Amino acid sequence: MDWLSHFLSVTPVSGRLETRCLYGAPWRVTYEDSAAGEMPYHIVVAGEATLASSSGKVLETLTAGDIVVLAHGNAHLLHDGSGAAPTPVHERENLNLVVSENSNADKQLDMLCGRFIVRTPHDRLIRAYLPRTIVARASTAGRSAGSPDTAARLAKLVELMRAEAAVDSLGGLAMLNAFSAALFALTLRLASEAEEAPVGLLALAGHPRLAPALTAMLREPAHAWTLPELADLCHMSRATLARHFQERVGRSASDLLTDIRMNLALAELVKPGMSTEAVADTVGYQSLSAFKKVFKQRTKMTPAEWRRKHVSRTVRDDAIDQEAEAH
Repeated sequence: MDWLSHFLSVTPVSGRLETRCLYGAPWRVTYEDSAAGEMPYHIVVAGEATLASSSGKVLETLTAGDIVVLAHGNAHLLHDGSGAAPTPVHERENLNLVVSENSNADKQLDMLCGRFIVRTPHDRLIRAYLPRTIVARASTAGRSAGSPDTAARLAKLVELMRAEAAVDSLGGLAMLNAFSAALFALTLRLASEAEEAPVGLLALAGHPRLAPALTAMLREPAHAWTLPELADLCHMSRATLARHFQERVGRSASDLLTDIRMNLALAELVKPGMSTEAVADTVGYQSLSAFKKVFKQRTKMTPAEWRRKHVSRTVRDDAIDQEAEAH
């Protein structure tokens, strides 16, 4: 299994498409900080959009086919770039999503907006190792040589989403949500293929010689990986491997392995019948005291405290879900 499939297996991500924006300039959309574990995404199907921070600082210019993901859920703005006061919008609800339009007859922008969702505790790994803003460009410029044509596959998926969003079809919401989950994987793949991939896992995976180390740690997190072992997998010296990790990820290979283990431990601790000792062994710690020490360093709570907190939250969330279904 490749590194991205392993990553998504330990960090399951779902998604939902929420809004289709059809605007003519001038237009502006404001997004507040998202709830924990929510990552807004925007797909520019036609036209252009300017992405800015909540303070108005321009971050990116997006063109047709580009996709942006706010992996940390930060507040942000999208606008036409003119600086003019935006035209008022009106919204109408279709069966599967909301259509937002303004009164300008010439609709230059067609944009699909939604969010990816990763439940606690897995959002910790996302926030630690993915950049705040991920942009996947439709253009092949700057793409690493010999990479598969991910952009073409992504374009086909977006077209499927656009077509499904345009009609009120039976099962449409389920289809759009499934497409959104696939969109996350393809977006990460395309972003990792850029010659100048952003820092974090995408930069590490985009380096062909480093990918084996990442894959190995995700595949067997309980193994006591050493720097020499990982360096051998990558056919480079220990010093070279250590330097690449610091430059591209900003952390050591040991830090990454520990975070992968803790991500797994957080999920294992809430499974019925799993003792703390069993969890420690599952994630590669023969010493219970060592596991507890690292766990508290990373999460600021003991395994027992995490278990109580998460089980309580799960019961509460289930009750909310059941109440919503009843209405």
